[in-house]
Amino acid sequence: MTVVYPVIFTQTKDKKDTYLIEIPDLCGMTEGYGIADAVHMARDYIGCALYDKKDSDIPDASIIKDVDPLKGRFSGKGESIVSFVDVDIDEYRRKMQDKAVRKNVSLPAWLAAEAEKAHVNLSRVLQDALKEKLNIA
Repeated sequence: MTVVYPVIFTQTKDKKDTYLIEIPDLCGMTEGYGIADAVHMARDYIGCALYDKKDSDIPDASIIKDVDPLKGRFSGKGESIVSFVDVDIDEYRRKMQDKAVRKNVSLPAWLAAEAEKAHVNLSRVLQDALKEKLNIA
């Protein structure tokens, strides 16, 4: 499920090229350095805010023309614009759940010894083999 929210970006024109970011529909604020980082930070905020919500509980986005950058929290701190930012929530959830889990694997003793002697990372080999078997890039 991809969500798209209007976001207010306010460029402060400081030495770091700071953008102050407001996501009005989620009562969220963050900042980024340069526009690419600002968009990344806005996506990350939206993803974090919606990560554990059921799809049916995700708030609807405002109509972009109804979001007035002059009424934003950072109005007066620099030049503000409103733009859409999209996030694939399913993909974001998957990446956030990419933590390692422990699995026991049985190998013949001679094969384990050869792998150890060759300094083979068995976890990496198993991950690579599973990805290949499951056709996962």
